[in-house]
Parts: sequence; C-alpha cells; structure tokens
Amino acid sequence: MHQTETMYHTMAYNTVIVGSGAAGYSAAERLWLFGQQDILLLTEGKNAGTSRNTGSDKQTYYKLTLSGDGQDSYTEMAQTLFQGGSVDGDQALAEAVGSVPCFIHLAELGVPFPTNCWGEYVGYKTDHDPRERATSAGPLTSRMMTEALERSVSQLGIPILDRHLLLQILTEHNRVQGIICLNMDLEKPVLIRCRNLILATGGPACLYADSVYPASQHGASGIAFACGAAGQNLTEWQYGIASLHPRWNVSGTYMQVLPRFFSIEQDGSNPREFLREAFPCYEDMLNQIFLKGYQWPFDSRKALDGSSRLDLLVYRERSLRGRRVFLDYRQNPENRAIAWDLLSPEASTYLRKAGALQNTPFERLSHMNQPAVDFYRSRGVNLAAEPLEIALCAQHNNGGIAVNSWWHTQVEGLFAIGEAAGTHGVYRPGGTALNAGQVGALRCAHYIAAKRQGDPDALSSFNENWLHIWEEWIVSLRSRPENARDTAATFRRSMSDTAGAFRAPSHMKELRARVRNLLAHFPDAIGAGPHKEGLVRALRLRDQLLTMEVYLTAMIDYTRHSKRSRGSALYQTSSGNLPHMSGTDIPELFRFLPNDGSLDHQIQETRYTPDGSLTNWRPVRPIPDRSQDFFENVWRGYRENKNILDA
Repeated sequence: MHQTETMYHTMAYNTVIVGSGAAGYSAAERLWLFGQQDILLLTEGKNAGTSRNTGSDKQTYYKLTLSGDGQDSYTEMAQTLFQGGSVDGDQALAEAVGSVPCFIHLAELGVPFPTNCWGEYVGYKTDHDPRERATSAGPLTSRMMTEALERSVSQLGIPILDRHLLLQILTEHNRVQGIICLNMDLEKPVLIRCRNLILATGGPACLYADSVYPASQHGASGIAFACGAAGQNLTEWQYGIASLHPRWNVSGTYMQVLPRFFSIEQDGSNPREFLREAFPCYEDMLNQIFLKGYQWPFDSRKALDGSSRLDLLVYRERSLRGRRVFLDYRQNPENRAIAWDLLSPEASTYLRKAGALQNTPFERLSHMNQPAVDFYRSRGVNLAAEPLEIALCAQHNNGGIAVNSWWHTQVEGLFAIGEAAGTHGVYRPGGTALNAGQVGALRCAHYIAAKRQGDPDALSSFNENWLHIWEEWIVSLRSRPENARDTAATFRRSMSDTAGAFRAPSHMKELRARVRNLLAHFPDAIGAGPHKEGLVRALRLRDQLLTMEVYLTAMIDYTRHSKRSRGSALYQTSSGNLPHMSGTDIPELFRFLPNDGSLDHQIQETRYTPDGSLTNWRPVRPIPDRSQDFFENVWRGYRENKNILDA
C-alpha cells in the first residue's frame, strides 16, 4: 500500500528492498513469488550499481559442480568456503545448498551459462577452488543476471521507486520502523514505514579513489552502521590490477596472454618496462604474469616470492614513484619472441591446449577470449592500437554488515544481501559473490514470507521530528558553497594511500582522527551549493565518513590483535620481511609478516557509536551437523513451518 497520509509524502509497505542490482531484484522477485506482495523496490539509480556495470574477462558464478563424475557435495563445497578463514559454517552451508536452485533459476530466466552437448554446465577451477565449480556467461555475467531478474520483476508488476536516496533507517528498541529517503528530483525527504528492510545496496564503493567499482556505485553501509547494525570482517578487502578507463578487472586471460607492462612520467616521457627491475630472468617474469591471471586478487601469501609481486611493482611505480602504468597488448614484453618451451609446464601446457601461441598478446587474447576484446572496443578502447592504463584497485569487500544464516542482521527486521553483507571471510573462491547475493535473497525472502508478515508500525508511533531535522539539514547544506565533491575525493585518496592494500597503523589512526573531526562538525563544515547534484554529493559524503570511521576502527583493531598480514592487505611492521626482488629500491612499506592462521577461526565485529566505534572478536559458528536428519522428521517440520527456524 502506498498513500499520502500527512502533509509529508509518506508510504507504507511490509518490506522495502533498497537497491536495483542482481541481489535486490532477486529478493523482490522471490518475495512476490512466495506470496508477500506488499513490497517496494527503492533505488537511487535504476541503471547504476556494481552488478549492472562491472565484470572481468570471464566473470564467474560459483556453484556446486553440475557436470562430470566428480563426487562433489554440499558439505564439501561448504568446507571449501569455511576454509577461507573467518567464515561462519552455517552461512557457508547455506551458500553451498542454495547455489544449485539459484543458479538453475537464473539459467531458466535466460542467463546464457554454457552447456555441453548433453546439457551439462561444464565448469572450470578458479582461485581457492579445489573443484571445477566455476562457470561464466562472459565478461558481463552479472549484468545479464541483473537484466534477466529485472525483466521478471517488471513482468510481475512489482513497484519500483527510482531516484530516491536512502538517508536514515528508523528504529525503535533495535527494531526497524521505516526509512527516510530523499526524493532526488524534488529534493524533499520522504518517510516510508516498513516492517522489513532489505539492504541490497552493494559494497562501500565510496571508500577508495583507486577503485574498480563503477562511478555510479556508492553503497550505504554507514547508514546501516548508524542504526545499530554491526560490521563483520571489515578488514577483508580484495584488491587487484584493473584498468582505469574504463574501470575493469584485468584478470584471467587479460594476464595469461602475457601482455607488456610499461610506465611513463606524467608528461608521457621516459617509458620503461619496470618489471625487469625485480625479475632479472625473462622467463620467470613471463611465468609470474601468466600466474597473475588466475591468482588475480592481490594475496599477501604470494607477495614474498609469488605472482603478487606484480601488484607490488605496479603500486610502487604508480603510487610511490608517481608514474602512469600501462598494459600493452600490441607487443610482447621487451618486444621479444616468446620461447614457449622455456616457460613453466603450467603456462606452456595451458597456452598450447588453448591454441594461444600467436605472435602478439592481442592475437592470443582474440583467439582465447574475443568477448574480452569486444568489451573494451564497446567502451572506445582498441587494444590492438593503444595501451591500457592500470592501477592496483579496490575490487570487492569480503566483509560487510553482519548477518545470520537467513541474512538477518542484529537489528530486528533489517536484512542485508549481496556485497552489503559480510559473509565471505578472508579468502573466497572467485565467483562466490554472485552466488552469495542470490542465496541471500532467497533465504531472507523465505524468512520474511514465513515469519515476518503484517503491517508496519502505525504512523502515530513515529517521531516526525526526523523529517523536520532532515529538512533543516538540507536548508543548512544549501546555504554554503559546495565543498562536498572535493572533500569526498580527498578522503577517498587518503583511504587508498593509507588503508588499502598497504596499511601502516600510525597513518590509519591519523586518518581516523580526521574522519571523526569532520563527522563531529559536519553540519557546519560541509556545503552543497544551489544544485541538486551538490546536495546528493553532500548527503552521500555523510555515509562515506560513517563508513570510513567503522572500517578504519576495524583495521586499527586488527593490528592490536596481530602484526601479521592476511588476505589482500599488507600490514607494515619493522619485524617483517621484504619481498624477494632484485634491486635495492624496495619500500619499507612492503615489509610484512605472513599470516600464521591464528585468527582464522575468529570473526571481528565492529559497531558504530558517535563517541567511537567498538570492536569484539567471537569464534566462528561451525558447519551444522545434519547427520541425524531423518526424512519423516524433516518432512513433518516442513509441513509445519517449512523448517524455517530462527538462527
């Protein structure tokens, strides 16, 4: 239901879904099909967001093995996810079990996942994957998913409210009452009452300057933290080498075809192939470039003597030396013919089986993965004629908002799905993010339809002062010249330099102090100017700062518990080791201690308070034991309550 009830524009629904990506559309569709049709999908930009606008050479969907004679099982897949470190076993099992129905549903909606002539969904191995569970519909898999789910939502007639920016989640006694959002066209706050709120707002793309997230993606994690939701494993980001124009992951075949790395000064002078500084052996350098293809996210375990040294060298060249860095597919490294027999057996066998022994990287890429070439051409980049500028970029947050096995947060009625939810831990097989978004949507829709029916709180129970407060904020922001754009850019730059793949505790503390100071003086320090875009930027800045406060607190707290690096981040320590590279110009920033696994069975939780965020550590929840399941008992429980039990 939706009607004007007071002088303010107000609405009321059982469930509001915020976000129009693959996870948000999936949740809306599932709720409708499960019989809960009193729902609204709200978005600030229907065509924005990560799942519609990002991808890679073969963007991966990870699910249970659905081909061949391998003896894969839900338990084995759950164990793979669980072994990634700092992962709750019940969530790992839910993702494993849900992977098959969610994948088949997408295929039936028309997502073109490839099959062999028998109809099997043949897979391949991805990073951290012992089986061949990965599949792909091409570089734009997540876009295809989003568009297929959007078509279904449209056919069902589910209402969508576009151009509305989430400002605040209203709660009482740790229970969702509704939200306040901004009508971005009218520049007026809107109250929407709801019993359930599903955040499908994506990861916190607002944090980093060097980022592969699309410019249209921002996130709303800070708003969730401000209403009482906890963050989980917020330290665990993934960073990887990506192109800047467009923002795109250069993983997989983009590396396996052995492109040339080079850098230039800002004015275009003094080109050089900088990798040879660290790899005096030409063939060793080529082997590491090849490995970077499927070891693409930066991995601290491979930073001493493995392929992640390439990430270090790209970062040193660009961020520490101030040069521009490029991939060049027009010629081989050093413009030398490649002696295939001198490569490692892994690289030479792969490229021979793929038939990719052509003379140039571009020819090899065109042969192996023409869609990867076509993607850049569609964005105005001809890889046959021009190089591709790259950087080490934030790519995915494995942590996020803390949820249980129904993707329900610790705030009653608040759910988080997709990258907004922190279900992945330290390491995850490539493609699990797409699966987790669909499974989370399925699980929370099941739970809401079964246990959280009914109307939201009556309008009379709301404190209408919140609408007045936001109106006053808007007037105040309008009264000052815009400085939100530059302020946001400055803090994103500081996050990339201080709290990205390379983290120094003292610098993170200094940055957090700056963030806290600006949050404390936000109403008086930030201006939006007269234009709509300025107001939206100012309001987004508040969420960005809230998010930074919580994430920096988590990172700083991690250094109090461990001096060791893990996942995709190096924590600088004077007692550590430097990577194995030739030459003497190895920054002390790269000195680190490898992870010893001591925290891999613990999960860090972080909560926001205006006086400073708080952290605690808890043991992971184990993989549930289903050995005592008996059909008659399961059947009876299913008849009674669909076995949808509180976590």
